[in-house]
Amino acid sequence: MHERVDEPGFEEKTAARVERALPVWCERLGLSGKCDVVEFLPDGTPYPVEYKHGKKREKLHDDLQLAAQAVCLEEMTGKAVPKGAIYHHSSRRRREVAITPALRTKLEETVAAVRAMLSSGKLPAPVNDARCRECSLADICQPQALAGKSRQHEVAASLYEVSE
Repeated sequence: MHERVDEPGFEEKTAARVERALPVWCERLGLSGKCDVVEFLPDGTPYPVEYKHGKKREKLHDDLQLAAQAVCLEEMTGKAVPKGAIYHHSSRRRREVAITPALRTKLEETVAAVRAMLSSGKLPAPVNDARCRECSLADICQPQALAGKSRQHEVAASLYEVSE
């Protein structure tokens, strides 16, 4: 699915210049990454398009990723990025996402929370919920094993408190 968008390059279309695998960054938030596709509209406005596997669905983490790309593109180009799209490969449909003030605020809160977590040196325990089935890191994270161990520690701690 990502084979074409992971190859850097561009193409000229009637309505837009399309850049693939475009490196982006935002000094203000300390972010860097790569956009799957950025369509530059005739007036120069960047329109990021993030490719995802699966059917069309709304997921906050997808929207936050797109908002991060928009913020990076804004800083790099000086042009406002009011919207972008998530392209869902299985359904071959785009879901347009408005880069609203609320989404921008949530992005900044998320960046701050991740930085605080990294500074603390402690990762949260895996939750072992439905998200784990779609996660590419499930084999490394082993949420079933770690969630079970975390639960055992909770039970042991509560038993210890009761016996005191």
